[in-house]
Amino acid sequence: MDRRTFIALLGSAAIVQLAEAQQAKVYRIGVIYEGGPLSLAIDGLKDGRRELGYESGGHSLLEIRDLKGDRKAAEEAGKSLEQKKVDLIYTVSTSVVILVRQTTTEVPIVFAVGSDPVAAGLVDSFARPGGRLTGVHFLSADLTAKRLEILKEILPELRRVVTFYDPKSEVAMRAANSAREAAKQLNVELIERPVGSVDDLRLGLKALKTREVDAYFYTQDAMVVSQSQFIIDAAKAKRLPTMFGEVGAVAQGALASYGVSYYEVGRL
Repeated sequence: MDRRTFIALLGSAAIVQLAEAQQAKVYRIGVIYEGGPLSLAIDGLKDGRRELGYESGGHSLLEIRDLKGDRKAAEEAGKSLEQKKVDLIYTVSTSVVILVRQTTTEVPIVFAVGSDPVAAGLVDSFARPGGRLTGVHFLSADLTAKRLEILKEILPELRRVVTFYDPKSEVAMRAANSAREAAKQLNVELIERPVGSVDDLRLGLKALKTREVDAYFYTQDAMVVSQSQFIIDAAKAKRLPTMFGEVGAVAQGALASYGVSYYEVGRL
């Protein structure tokens, strides 16, 4: 091989190596959420990435797992995504984050939760989260008393409200406790209907009798909020006003809502 041929081949190899070095890594992001209105957070996530120049496909890919209210499916979704070696998992709601953390060991997790992440044991502190979890905390459970107060202002004759929640969820139980305390202060009877699944929730709503309660009141539970449209439709059929915790619920047909925008939470 003469000197000129050797230099040409060496130059070609350098060009190939440079091109390979310039190819940016495509990151894979797993997304796990319980469905329903929480999909607005995923819309916000997509738009937020776009604003930062992280277009899907060129910089990163989303692998989305919609649990459709089946919280137990979060465990399998977390395992599956870690086995696929995704670079990051994004989760919405405290109960889902807890399950995903328990069933994974290495993958970093970014969360959006409506209850205190320090109290829930997700992070060490707001200033220094520590570990492999960090994320966004938005107000939801802390607004329970204010929601009931607003509903009472809208409906001065309010006497009995019904709420549904999963008693196996620590987040939901804490929210239910807040609702009980608020109800006592406002002289309103809180009718509690524990449900363990989407099917239980739907059956419980269908079983509500006319004039059994004066309104439906939302207490924080991601499984329940995933069924917001069904709740609104079922309540309308029984002529029940409804109070929710996400602003988009009113556009779906709820009487009122007091809380944050899931879209903005996802975008942040």
